[in-house]
Amino acid sequence: MEEPDAGAFAFTGDWRDYAPIAFTNLLLTIVTLGVYRFWATTRTRRYLWSRTRFIDEPLEWTGTGMELFIGFLLVLALFGIPLLFLQFGMQTLIFNGQARLAFSLAFLAFAMIFYLSGVARFRMLRYRLSRTWWHGIRGGSDEKGWAYGWSYVWRYVVAAFSLYLLIPWAMMSLWNDRWSAMSFGPFPFRAKAGPGAVFKRFLLFYLLPLALFVLLTIAGIGMREGETALDPAAAAMMGFLFLFIYAGLGVIALVFYAKFFRVAVGGMSLSGLHFHFRARSRDWLMLILGDIALVVLTLGIGAIFLSYRHWKFFITHLDATGEISLSELTQSTTAAPRQGEGLADAFDIGAI
Repeated sequence: MEEPDAGAFAFTGDWRDYAPIAFTNLLLTIVTLGVYRFWATTRTRRYLWSRTRFIDEPLEWTGTGMELFIGFLLVLALFGIPLLFLQFGMQTLIFNGQARLAFSLAFLAFAMIFYLSGVARFRMLRYRLSRTWWHGIRGGSDEKGWAYGWSYVWRYVVAAFSLYLLIPWAMMSLWNDRWSAMSFGPFPFRAKAGPGAVFKRFLLFYLLPLALFVLLTIAGIGMREGETALDPAAAAMMGFLFLFIYAGLGVIALVFYAKFFRVAVGGMSLSGLHFHFRARSRDWLMLILGDIALVVLTLGIGAIFLSYRHWKFFITHLDATGEISLSELTQSTTAAPRQGEGLADAFDIGAI
């Protein structure tokens, strides 16, 4: 298939077309005390996928609300209820003087939740690819994500022992592992991005808190011994630094993530296709500021359009170059999961 002059991906949706779906979803979710949200998610995805074109054909979402609901119930029964009993059990042990045993159980519970959050990320991607169709072909993976969960744990443990300097390596290697385990039709995804390209921006985020600590210490010197009030200049500096901590660190984290996502997607390929993501830090910042303005100015109601905005942002900046042969694009033989992304839902992972 020849590369078209325009971008390979295009989004043709309109918020005015999506508004009836969004408001209906909101009303039914309120009336059903939240139960309808699984079907609301499915309706939203069907609209967004149907308005997304890849080369010459729109995508199709084939997942159902019942799959998401069953996935949620399974996670609630297998993990949610046991963790609830574990929490009450730990409190009982503490009241009975078994604090050491209680803290051991708390550590095990934390480790289990951390492991499951890694599994959730893998299974969420696997489920979404298995329900995304293009030219009648779907994606998926034969792996279940249990091994990826352990990889998620040990990589972040190694990163922690390095005083978190290896966080970019952990993030990028996990991204590569997750996508390299996926396929679309008969073709496996390849993900080979390296962490070196994002390390400078990570160092900025990593070292800034240390610099702020030094400046705050210097400002604290302005408080003279025996006085209850700060020197005006020192107080102004501390006020500025506290403001910068809340606003500046968020912006720097955004700058790092923008670079990370661009590099990670840029390292991916599928058969003869190579993917690219063009959004820069300014684009991400405008997206976040727009989200905040939308939610604040509408007193929270505008939050129902965030999924639409995020999907449009993602597709608008995603591109692919190269060729793929439709004659070789046969149906995927990977196993399709029968439940939705219950784990990801439980850990609040994924924006759409």
